[in-house]
Amino acid sequence: AAPAGAVAFGVKHTEGVSVDVLFRGRAEPEAVPCAGTRWPLDEGTVLSFSMSRASSEVNDNKVTVSFYAEGGKPINQAGVFLTGVGISLDVDADQDGVVEKNSPNKASWAWGPEGHGAILLVSCDKEFP
Repeated sequence: AAPAGAVAFGVKHTEGVSVDVLFRGRAEPEAVPCAGTRWPLDEGTVLSFSMSRASSEVNDNKVTVSFYAEGGKPINQAGVFLTGVGISLDVDADQDGVVEKNSPNKASWAWGPEGHGAILLVSCDKEFP
């Protein structure tokens, strides 16, 4: 997806985004600082990004990739806006009829009339093969 003539790239990202660069032949990705570093644009290079928390508003995070020609001359930029969505399974973990977001009983299970913990039923059949 790099423009013609590009030999290197740099990445900028907002604080809420984690970015890693994985080069072909290396086992571990390299963490990308917020700005300033340039990497060679080699076939097989993978740029991955993620968010560790939910956004406070739509499109509040951004990743910008800048492409450079020989000698460091900027060629073009590509960017993406990100919105982190928080997903949580809230349950009536203490079985008192109230669904609580931060119930201390969500992380454990106890059987019996005074028991606690979530019951989760998963449908694993092949309704649509």
